[in-house]
Amino acid sequence: MPAIELTHITKSFGAVKAVDDCSFSIEKGELFGLLGPNGAGKTTAIRCMLDIFKPDSGSVAILGGAMSEAKKDKIGYMPEERGLYQDIPLDRCLAYLGSLKGLSRSEVRQRSEGYLERFDLAAHKHKKVKELSKGMQQKAQVIATLLHQPELLIVDEPFSGLDPVNTQMIKDLLREQRAAGVTVVLCSHQMHLVEELCDRIVLIDHGRVMLYGDLAGVRRQFAGNAVLVKTGCDLPALPGVERVEPVNGAVKLHLAPGAQPQEILRALVAKDIPLEQFEIAVPTLDEIFIRVVQGKGAAA
Repeated sequence: MPAIELTHITKSFGAVKAVDDCSFSIEKGELFGLLGPNGAGKTTAIRCMLDIFKPDSGSVAILGGAMSEAKKDKIGYMPEERGLYQDIPLDRCLAYLGSLKGLSRSEVRQRSEGYLERFDLAAHKHKKVKELSKGMQQKAQVIATLLHQPELLIVDEPFSGLDPVNTQMIKDLLREQRAAGVTVVLCSHQMHLVEELCDRIVLIDHGRVMLYGDLAGVRRQFAGNAVLVKTGCDLPALPGVERVEPVNGAVKLHLAPGAQPQEILRALVAKDIPLEQFEIAVPTLDEIFIRVVQGKGAAA
C-alpha cells in the first residue's frame, strides 16, 4: 500500500489551474523526488497531500486512507518558507514546535540533544533564532521536522544555504531515515542531489505530470544514440560516428542512425585502443529537466 497516492487531482485558484489532473503514488520507505520549475504546482500538490487544500476533483490517500488528526502527527513537513520563531532561543523554539506534535519538554530535550551535537548547534541552543546564521537556521528547521519521529517526511529545499559539509550531513540523515523505513519526499532544484538520493521521481510542469518513474528508467528514456569513451590516446576515425564531443575528460561519440554501440566497441578493440571507460551515454537529470520544461521531449 503506497504511503501517498494522488489520483487525478485538480486544484484551481480563480482562472489559474495550479494542479491539473495529477496522478502518482509514493511507496512506503522510499526516497522520492518531487520536481518542477518555480510555479509548476509542486507546493499546491503538497498542500493537497497534507489536507491544507482540498482538491477540486480527484482523491488523495495518505498512509492508507483519508487524512486524519492522528495521521498528521505521523508526518514531518519542512516547507521552503521556514517556520522558526525568530525572537526566542532555539531550545525554546524546538520545545514549542515539539509540543505541537504531542512531545513533552523532556522528550524534546532528550531527542534534540543528539541532533544539536551532530549539527554543531549545541553551543548555540540558548541564542535567539534570529541570531543564528541562515545555515544554522536551516539545520534547526530540519531538527524540528524530525523531533516527533515521523513515518512520512516531506522536505522542500532542505539543502538551501548549506555548505558542502552540512549538505553531506543532511544527505546522510535522509538516507538514514529511508533505511529506518521512513517515507521521504524530497523537493529540490539541485538535480545532482536528487540523482544521488532518490529511488523514483515525478516532474510536474504547469500543474501536469510530465515524467514519472524510476530514475534509471527516466534517464534511459532520454538517452540518445551516443557512447562515452575515455582513453589515454587520440581516437581514430570510426565508422558510424557522426560527431565527437569532449565531456569531462572523456569524449562523447554521437552515432549515426542505425549504428550500434557494440560496433564502436569492436572497432576500438580491433584498433587496439586502450579503454578506461566505455558506456552508453545517458543525460543528467539537469539535462532532462531542461528538455522537458523547454518542451523538447525525449530523444527518439
